[in-house]
Parts: sequence; C-alpha cells; structure tokens
Amino acid sequence: MTLSLAGKKAVVEEVAQVASQAISAVVADYRGLTVNQMTQLRASARKSNVYFKVVRNTLTRRAFENTDFACLSDKLVGPLCIALSLDAPSDAARLLKDFAKTCDKFEIKALSVGGKLYSADQIEAVASLPTRDEALAKLMYVMRAPIEKLARTLKAPSEKLVRTIAAVKDAKTA
Repeated sequence: MTLSLAGKKAVVEEVAQVASQAISAVVADYRGLTVNQMTQLRASARKSNVYFKVVRNTLTRRAFENTDFACLSDKLVGPLCIALSLDAPSDAARLLKDFAKTCDKFEIKALSVGGKLYSADQIEAVASLPTRDEALAKLMYVMRAPIEKLARTLKAPSEKLVRTIAAVKDAKTA
C-alpha cells in the first residue's frame, strides 16, 4: 500500500518523535515471518514498552537524521523493522534477541545505544544489561554494605565485653 506525501510526513514525524526520546534502537530483518509471529512480536513489544514498527528504509533514514540513531543509516537495507527502547537500553535488544531464539528466520542486523553503532554480534552484551530496577537494587546493595560493616564493627567491642563479663560470672559461680 502506497502512502501519500502527507502520510509519509506523518510517519517520519512519528518515528522521529519516538526516536528523540528513545535510549536505544535495534534493526532486524523480518523476512519469512508469518503474520501470527509478527503479531506476537508486536504484542510483546507493547508489554515491554518498546516502540516496534515496520517502516520503509528511506522514511526511517529521514526520521533518524537528527537523532542519536543516524549511525544506523548505512544498515537500513532490505525489509527491516525497528525497535526503539523507551525505558532501558536493553529492552529492545532483549525482546528481539528472545524472539530470534524462537524464530530462525528473524535476523538482527544492528543496534545503536547512545549514538554508537554496534554489530548484531554484540546484541547479547546489550541485552544482558540490567533493567533500571535491577541496577538500582545493585546500587543500593553496594551502598548499604559499608554501612552494615561499620555497624557490625562498632557493635563488636560491646558484644565482646558482654561475653567476657558473662564468662567471668560463670567462672565465679562454678
């Protein structure tokens, strides 16, 4: 189905707006997928708060021009879909990596995080990044550990004194 000029401008504007707010982008080849598989992928993307769309490459290039994802322009060849992470850099990468495991025909072409282009080989590294909640939990654990150790260190002399007095008392009663 062909789009009118106004329709193309609307698509470019929509993708550019989402791309300006996105943290990372993943580009994948969807050749050979069934309609049901694409529907499942779109549903998974909505649940993960990932913007997933099949857009013509020329329109995607124009949408990515003034964003961090302009580096993906050379990789936009053939029938591709784009996935943009809105919450965490690893969301889109994790979603498409998991989908690629279940579907052999689905092939990840490239990804971009923070304006840097990465090859499809590095999808595992990006997908394994912790989510925001996981990162905050790890940070809180690291920040809490020295305080707990200080509290145990300050508590140790008084505990040792109490044990010593109790041992002396037990020795005198025996």
